[in-house]
Amino acid sequence: MDITGKTAIVTGGASGLGLGTVELYAASGANVAIFDLNEAAGQAIADRLGQQVAYYHVNVADEASVQTAIDAVVEKFGALHIVNNYAGIGPACKTYGKNGPHPLDTYMKVVMVNQVGTFNVARLAAEKMAQNDPVNDDGGRGVIINTASVAAYEGQIGQVAYSATKGAIVGMTLPMARELAPYGIRVNTIVPGLIHTPLFDTVDESYYKSLEASTVYPKRLGKPAEIAKLSAHIVDNDYINGECIRMDAAIRMQPR
Repeated sequence: MDITGKTAIVTGGASGLGLGTVELYAASGANVAIFDLNEAAGQAIADRLGQQVAYYHVNVADEASVQTAIDAVVEKFGALHIVNNYAGIGPACKTYGKNGPHPLDTYMKVVMVNQVGTFNVARLAAEKMAQNDPVNDDGGRGVIINTASVAAYEGQIGQVAYSATKGAIVGMTLPMARELAPYGIRVNTIVPGLIHTPLFDTVDESYYKSLEASTVYPKRLGKPAEIAKLSAHIVDNDYINGECIRMDAAIRMQPR
């Protein structure tokens, strides 16, 4: 699918991986809708990038919030072709530890944002994509790109909730691709390793260096722009479907 002139939604688009993708999509000639709870950051990005980028205050886990925003995107830009689900949270907590059992409300919040939020946006976006006229000879109408994590495969201590939800995203990739194939909608998942988001600017340098050392090659953290490039390639390459693609410098996470 040629991204030029298409319309994309990027959840979590006001920072980190999402912001990198928003910037690349806009530079590639797409219309971009930022779905994020950070209104100040999201609106500032939209103002900076121009009229082809719009911000919407969205709670991905809330059905009405997502439906209202998707309807507004289609009304503004005329259609919806691409969705990137980046919105997610990852509080550290053990199943059982010195503070007792993992609080159930904390676990459920992670499930609602990461797992339910991803599915909620994907299902409602698919409805709009299915209404598009085909945009290429393959009958393509849309592309959904979800985001998991290497924690889906090698979750570390304290990541039980986060890993479970990222594993769920991996698990939904193939059946969702199969279910949406009759409508010309492809579904893939990016599986990032250690990517240098603003969070890493707040940690101790020794910890940061230890993370860099755990990669195989290159010996550094990944960049949001590199994730964005993979996302743009998935959009462009119509034969990539039903895949979970690791992008992690060959890292395999240790228990802690």
